[in-house]
Amino acid sequence: MHEIADRLLAAHDAGRRLVVATAIAITGSAPRTVGTSMAWDGEAVIGTIAGGCVEGAVVEVAGEVLADGVARTVEYGVDDETAFSVGLTCGGRLRIHVQPFTDSIADDLRAARPVEVCGYVDEPPVPRRMIVFGSMEFSSALAAAARVLGYGVTVCDPRPLFLTEARFPGVERVVQWPTTYLAETAIDERTVICVLSHDARFDAELIAIALASEAGYVGAMGSRTTHDRRVASLRERGLDAATIARLHSPIGLDLGSSTPEETAVSILAEVLAERSGASTRPLAVTTGAIHSRAATADPATSAARSA
Repeated sequence: MHEIADRLLAAHDAGRRLVVATAIAITGSAPRTVGTSMAWDGEAVIGTIAGGCVEGAVVEVAGEVLADGVARTVEYGVDDETAFSVGLTCGGRLRIHVQPFTDSIADDLRAARPVEVCGYVDEPPVPRRMIVFGSMEFSSALAAAARVLGYGVTVCDPRPLFLTEARFPGVERVVQWPTTYLAETAIDERTVICVLSHDARFDAELIAIALASEAGYVGAMGSRTTHDRRVASLRERGLDAATIARLHSPIGLDLGSSTPEETAVSILAEVLAERSGASTRPLAVTTGAIHSRAATADPATSAARSA
C-alpha cells in the first residue's frame, strides 16, 4: 500500500470509501511483487496489482467487499479453470487479500508505519536518492525521469543562474561548490551519483570523493577522451584500479540516445541494471524466469516479522 499511499490518502481524505487489494503471495511468473496493492471506490481504480492480469476479477471481489464490508482472500492460478477468463496466462499463482481501507490503515500510511495485511507486513519503502552535479538540459531531463522512478533528487551546481525552480521543479536544489557539498552530505548504498558537468576545476576531485563513498552507482558524462583524462587524473590521486572500475563512464547504456530525454533513459537503464545485477540483454534472447524468484516468493515468514 505504501507504493500508492499518496493516492490512497488523497481519496480517503476526500471522503471516498475505498477497498484495497494486496498481493500477499505470488509463485511462478508474475509482473508485480508481493505487497503490490490496488484500490477500488466503486467507480475508479487506483494502482495496479498484476499488470492487467486478473484485475477485472479483483474489482468484482472489491465490489462485494465495498458492499458488505467483509474482507476476503482470493487466489488465482493458471491451472484454475478460470485462469484464462480472468487474464492470468503467464503461469503464476496469486493470492490476494481484499479489505476495506480504514482510518487505522490511513494513519499507518500517513505516519510511514508498517501495515500488516493478512500475515504479510507491508513495510514503508526506503527512499532512494540521486545526486546530480551540473545544471543543464540533460540534468533537467534526468531529474524529471528519476522522480518518476521514485528517487528523491538533489541537483547541485555553484551557479544559481542555471539552478532554478523553473528548470528543476520538485527537486532539491543546492547552490554550492560540488566537492564541498558531496564531502558533507550523507551517502549510502542506495545513493546514485551522476556527474553531468564538465568542469575541470573539480571534475576529478568530485569523482574521487564519490568513488570513495558507499554510493551504489557513480557515473560521469563525457566523451571517451574526457574519460581517459579522468582516469589518468584519478590514478594520479592514488585511486587503485578496483576503485576506478566502479565508475560508469561514459555514463549510460548504448541505446542510440542523443536528446536529453533519451539520454536520461540510457542513464536510468544503467542505474537499474547495476542495482539489480541484470544482464541488460533483450528478454527475447534470455532464458528462465523473467521475474526474480526472491521478489515473488510466498512471504511465509512475514507474520513472524510483525510479532
